[in-house]
Amino acid sequence: MQIRHAGSQPSARAPAEYFSGTVRIDPLFPAVDPSRVAGNHVTFEPGARTAWHTHPFGQTLIVTSGRGHVQRWGGPIEDIRPGDVVSFEPGEKHWHGASATAAMSHIAIQEALDGSPVAWMEKVTDEQYGAAAAIGDQQ
Repeated sequence: MQIRHAGSQPSARAPAEYFSGTVRIDPLFPAVDPSRVAGNHVTFEPGARTAWHTHPFGQTLIVTSGRGHVQRWGGPIEDIRPGDVVSFEPGEKHWHGASATAAMSHIAIQEALDGSPVAWMEKVTDEQYGAAAAIGDQQ
Protein backbone atom coordinates (compact mmCIF):
# COMPACT_ATOMS: atom_id res chain seq x y z
CA MET A 1 0.00 0.00 0.00
CA GLN A 2 1.14 3.53 -0.72
CA ILE A 3 -0.49 6.74 0.47
CA ARG A 4 0.28 9.95 -1.38
CA HIS A 5 -0.80 12.71 0.98
CA ALA A 6 -2.52 15.73 -0.52
CA GLY A 7 0.01 18.44 -1.28
CA SER A 8 3.00 16.10 -1.03
CA GLN A 9 3.73 16.33 -4.75
CA PRO A 10 4.57 19.71 -6.27
CA SER A 11 2.12 21.51 -8.53
CA ALA A 12 3.32 22.46 -11.99
CA ARG A 13 2.22 24.99 -14.54
CA ALA A 14 1.07 23.25 -17.71
CA PRO A 15 3.43 23.81 -20.65
CA ALA A 16 2.39 26.75 -22.86
CA GLU A 17 3.26 24.63 -25.89
CA TYR A 18 0.19 22.43 -25.26
CA PHE A 19 -2.16 24.70 -23.28
CA SER A 20 -3.67 28.16 -23.73
CA GLY A 21 -4.13 30.30 -20.64
CA THR A 22 -3.23 29.47 -17.06
CA VAL A 23 -3.42 25.77 -16.21
CA ARG A 24 -2.06 24.02 -13.09
CA ILE A 25 -1.36 20.29 -12.93
CA ASP A 26 -1.31 18.53 -9.56
CA PRO A 27 -0.05 14.94 -9.86
CA LEU A 28 -2.23 12.33 -8.15
CA PHE A 29 -0.54 9.07 -9.11
CA PRO A 30 2.10 8.11 -11.69
CA ALA A 31 2.12 5.02 -13.87
CA VAL A 32 4.27 2.51 -11.98
CA ASP A 33 5.30 -0.69 -13.77
CA PRO A 34 3.58 -2.86 -14.67
CA SER A 35 0.67 -0.38 -14.67
CA ARG A 36 0.37 2.18 -17.46
CA VAL A 37 -2.33 4.27 -15.74
CA ALA A 38 -1.66 7.75 -14.29
CA GLY A 39 -3.88 10.47 -12.91
CA ASN A 40 -3.65 14.22 -12.41
CA HIS A 41 -5.89 16.92 -10.98
CA VAL A 42 -5.91 19.73 -13.54
CA THR A 43 -7.20 23.26 -12.92
CA PHE A 44 -7.98 25.63 -15.79
CA GLU A 45 -8.47 29.35 -15.12
CA PRO A 46 -11.33 31.01 -17.07
CA GLY A 47 -10.65 30.80 -20.81
CA ALA A 48 -7.82 28.27 -20.43
CA ARG A 49 -7.82 25.04 -22.44
CA THR A 50 -5.75 22.21 -23.86
CA ALA A 51 -4.55 21.96 -27.43
CA TRP A 52 -6.16 19.32 -29.61
CA HIS A 53 -4.76 15.93 -28.63
CA THR A 54 -5.34 12.16 -28.53
CA HIS A 55 -4.58 9.37 -26.06
CA PRO A 56 -3.52 5.90 -27.24
CA PHE A 57 -5.88 4.15 -24.80
CA GLY A 58 -8.42 6.94 -24.36
CA GLN A 59 -8.93 9.25 -21.40
CA THR A 60 -11.42 9.70 -18.58
CA LEU A 61 -12.15 13.11 -17.06
CA ILE A 62 -14.01 13.53 -13.77
CA VAL A 63 -15.11 17.15 -13.31
CA THR A 64 -14.56 18.21 -9.69
CA SER A 65 -15.42 21.91 -9.75
CA GLY A 66 -16.40 24.84 -11.92
CA ARG A 67 -17.68 24.86 -15.46
CA GLY A 68 -15.98 23.87 -18.68
CA HIS A 69 -16.21 22.64 -22.24
CA VAL A 70 -15.12 19.54 -24.14
CA GLN A 71 -15.18 18.79 -27.85
CA ARG A 72 -14.17 15.87 -29.99
CA TRP A 73 -13.02 16.53 -33.55
CA GLY A 74 -16.07 17.03 -35.78
CA GLY A 75 -18.47 16.87 -32.83
CA PRO A 76 -20.46 19.48 -30.94
CA ILE A 77 -19.02 21.50 -28.10
CA GLU A 78 -20.35 20.16 -24.78
CA ASP A 79 -20.73 21.99 -21.47
CA ILE A 80 -19.37 20.11 -18.42
CA ARG A 81 -19.99 20.63 -14.69
CA PRO A 82 -19.00 19.03 -11.35
CA GLY A 83 -19.83 15.34 -11.17
CA ASP A 84 -19.76 14.86 -14.96
CA VAL A 85 -17.56 12.02 -16.26
CA VAL A 86 -16.24 12.31 -19.82
CA SER A 87 -14.74 9.32 -21.64
CA PHE A 88 -12.74 9.78 -24.82
CA GLU A 89 -12.11 6.77 -27.05
CA PRO A 90 -8.56 5.66 -27.91
CA GLY A 91 -7.17 7.96 -30.60
CA GLU A 92 -10.16 10.34 -30.43
CA LYS A 93 -8.96 13.89 -31.17
CA HIS A 94 -10.35 16.30 -28.57
CA TRP A 95 -9.80 19.28 -26.30
CA HIS A 96 -11.09 20.38 -22.90
CA GLY A 97 -10.92 23.47 -20.73
CA ALA A 98 -12.68 26.05 -18.58
CA SER A 99 -15.57 28.22 -19.61
CA ALA A 100 -14.85 31.84 -20.52
CA THR A 101 -16.17 33.07 -17.17
CA ALA A 102 -15.47 30.31 -14.62
CA ALA A 103 -12.50 28.12 -13.74
CA MET A 104 -12.82 24.34 -14.04
CA SER A 105 -10.97 21.45 -12.41
CA HIS A 106 -11.01 17.80 -13.36
CA ILE A 107 -9.24 14.58 -12.60
CA ALA A 108 -7.64 13.20 -15.78
CA ILE A 109 -6.89 9.47 -16.01
CA GLN A 110 -5.08 7.94 -18.97
CA GLU A 111 -2.76 5.07 -19.91
CA ALA A 112 0.60 5.31 -21.63
CA LEU A 113 1.70 3.38 -24.71
CA ASP A 114 5.48 2.98 -24.96
CA GLY A 115 5.84 5.58 -22.20
CA SER A 116 3.62 8.22 -23.83
CA PRO A 117 0.07 8.93 -22.60
CA VAL A 118 -0.72 11.71 -25.12
CA ALA A 119 -0.08 12.91 -28.68
CA TRP A 120 -0.31 16.71 -28.82
CA MET A 121 -1.55 18.52 -31.93
CA GLU A 122 -2.41 22.10 -32.91
CA LYS A 123 -3.80 24.58 -30.40
CA VAL A 124 -7.52 25.26 -30.22
CA THR A 125 -7.95 28.60 -31.98
CA ASP A 126 -9.63 31.58 -30.36
CA GLU A 127 -12.38 31.20 -32.98
CA GLN A 128 -12.96 27.53 -32.06
CA TYR A 129 -12.94 28.37 -28.36
CA GLY A 130 -15.16 31.40 -28.94
CA ALA A 131 -17.83 29.06 -30.31
CA ALA A 132 -17.61 27.15 -27.03
CA ALA A 133 -17.94 30.32 -24.98
CA ALA A 134 -20.98 31.42 -27.00
CA ILE A 135 -22.67 28.06 -26.47
CA GLY A 136 -21.83 27.95 -22.76
CA ASP A 137 -23.12 31.47 -22.15
CA GLN A 138 -26.54 30.46 -23.50
CA GLN A 139 -26.95 27.50 -21.14
